Amino acid sequence: MKIAVAFTGPSNSGKTTVIEKIAKKMINRYKVLIVKNDPKDKARFDIEGKDSFKFFQTGAEVVVTSPTRTTYFSHRKKDIEDIIKMVDDFEIMLVEGLKTLPLPRIGVFRNSIDKSYFDYIEAAAIDKSINKDEIPKNIDILDLNNIEEIIEWIFKNAKRI
Repeated sequence: MKIAVAFTGPSNSGKTTVIEKIAKKMINRYKVLIVKNDPKDKARFDIEGKDSFKFFQTGAEVVVTSPTRTTYFSHRKKDIEDIIKMVDDFEIMLVEGLKTLPLPRIGVFRNSIDKSYFDYIEAAAIDKSINKDEIPKNIDILDLNNIEEIIEWIFKNAKRI
């Protein structure tokens, strides 16, 4: 069985931190895949001067393999179906961003709420800085600092893929 859930929220709201904590809790029992969207194309993955950097600069698709990991660098945009086919060996997929992707979605909010996310989320993971009354009743409220509660919500609500 493969399941997927997505996380969304404003910059610096804690999305990466909560996904990291969830993955660390689940990784000993499940095969976890994390997909992160980089909408501004800011992420950098290699160091100038290294072989893999030089290979990637050619425009080729590059795979770097070692005894402990495999890294794939691509110049081509991959949609989520392509990524699922490519990785395939996972049980739980955690997606950061891609708010138009049709997955059950947890909004992550700290210090303030951006109501524009309400149309995209089924749950809100918040800390004590957020007033629960600001969140519509149809959205589940989760404690951002209670990873077990968030994981329980994931297993109840994630999409089977």
